[in-house]
Amino acid sequence: MTKNPVQENNTLQGIAVSPGIIIGKARLIDRSKAKISYQYLISEQQTQQEVKRFKDALHTTKEQIMVLKNRMPEQIKEHAFILDTHLMIIDDRMLTESTIHSILEEKINAEWALKKSVQKIRQLFEQIDYEYIRDRINDVENVAERILRNLAGKGHESLASIEERVIIVAHDLSPGDTSELNTAKVLGFITDVGGRTSHTAIMAQALKIPAVVGLESVSHQVQDGMLLIVDGYQGIVIIGPDDDVIIEYEEKRSKHEIYRATILQMGHLPAETLDGHRIAVKANIELLEEVETARDYGAEGIGLYRTEFLYLMSKGIPDEEMLFSDYKEVAEKIFPAPVTIRTLDLGGDKFPVNHEPTKEVNPALGLRAIRYCLKEPEIFKNQLRAILRASVFGRIQLMFPMISGLPELLESKRIIKEVMGDLEDKNIQFDRDIRIGVMIEVPSAVTTADILAEHVDFFSIGTNDLIQYALAIDRINEHVAFMYQPYHPAVIRMIQQVVKAAKDAKITVSLCGEMAGDPFCASLLLAMGIDELSMNAWAIPLLKKVIRSISKADADADLTAIMKLKTAKEVQHFIKKRMEDLIPDLKDKDFFIKNAMNFSVH
Repeated sequence: MTKNPVQENNTLQGIAVSPGIIIGKARLIDRSKAKISYQYLISEQQTQQEVKRFKDALHTTKEQIMVLKNRMPEQIKEHAFILDTHLMIIDDRMLTESTIHSILEEKINAEWALKKSVQKIRQLFEQIDYEYIRDRINDVENVAERILRNLAGKGHESLASIEERVIIVAHDLSPGDTSELNTAKVLGFITDVGGRTSHTAIMAQALKIPAVVGLESVSHQVQDGMLLIVDGYQGIVIIGPDDDVIIEYEEKRSKHEIYRATILQMGHLPAETLDGHRIAVKANIELLEEVETARDYGAEGIGLYRTEFLYLMSKGIPDEEMLFSDYKEVAEKIFPAPVTIRTLDLGGDKFPVNHEPTKEVNPALGLRAIRYCLKEPEIFKNQLRAILRASVFGRIQLMFPMISGLPELLESKRIIKEVMGDLEDKNIQFDRDIRIGVMIEVPSAVTTADILAEHVDFFSIGTNDLIQYALAIDRINEHVAFMYQPYHPAVIRMIQQVVKAAKDAKITVSLCGEMAGDPFCASLLLAMGIDELSMNAWAIPLLKKVIRSISKADADADLTAIMKLKTAKEVQHFIKKRMEDLIPDLKDKDFFIKNAMNFSVH
């Protein structure tokens, strides 16, 4: 049974998906699912007419989405791909052909058949542990809901006509709904359902309006005109606040707006310490559309471009031209800054939606990343060709994930040379001096880092996986997640060992895990000799502020003291106290650090 999220003082806890604090009146919008009280059998003679009725509803739905796409405000035009996704869903055989098949074979009405198709798709998506892809079922259900309304002849209330300054309250909002919002009038929105990586969340961020989702039953508890406070940092909604609470949140809003504006100014300054030591600060991205956000927050390049999205969302393996077009555009958009493209990290919990995952007892230790690519060389070569062809349009470098030893690296480089030779034979241009690196994510790569360094141009330390593998911790397992400790002496020594190997070989070393964006880790990583940090774009301004407030000399001295400590708790206490002494702002900014920095797309 779903637990009611209402707490004392009419306070609800949801999921923060777009930052900001707003106070205003509620506008309740009916986005409940279309009620289908009739599920009935039809005769053989009625099946073709029922199929036609379904196809007509598809056509109407497609026209509606096209209108929404053409009317998108300029500020979110770059997110038109989301509505393109909805158009693709309408044409997807998993939805359309399956529904038509049910109508014809089971002799059932179109509404019932469509519901059955969506249920099958939901069951498929629920098997995927990767949150961003799992949340795509929301898009399928948004499209199906619009089709159902068209089948039932029900209107779909447009949000474009709202003329009051209100907070939208709904069971759910589709990206199409969000694209219609008049941001001069709509202060923000709250919904019963949704997640951090939903396309509706992405649209809210692009529109820069606060939003909280996953409130479970808020649409049943709020009436039109009720006063609400929406805290888009912490995911809190307060219904009918009293005067004291309103004053508290008005002060909190003012305080955070001033602080955020101050921090954002830091994003476009160099990450240079008080004594002149410079470190590069870059962004991690998963989608082409995130490049602009990265630049807006002051990224000096893309330190990690995860390339799984096109594979996970395609009906089949994406062809070389699709990949080339994507990589080329990323390189051009970020130029003259560089972009580091990570080759496929499929496997584990990430497989294309139409691909049957290999049943493994422990997928994290199984066929994934470079192992998957070496087992599927044609898929690997296809991607490498696309990367190499795109390399002439910007400053691209590539790296291999989850390298555990020299044989994997040498085989990967052999395949690159083979692909290069093929391109040369066809007189296709590419950067012959493209920089090649490896991600250091497993303990064996750490202990053989000196060997690997002889064969690459750079290292990138992926601390998220490294910490898990080094400490034998599954950080999404609630029973042991507390043991996931970035400050563990073993983790710090591993990073130091990798940096030393890189420096001895005269190659650069970056760090792209969550530690990179943690402001309390900045001094530590600086002292260890990391050349660049790559993180969630939202974390860049605060990270630069921290670096510009400390000296390399002080950081070096702190590292000497840290290396004598014996436990993660001791290290964390030392670092927290030192950083708060050097940068008093950090004492009061946990709220911003823990929440506002987590609004990236994936």
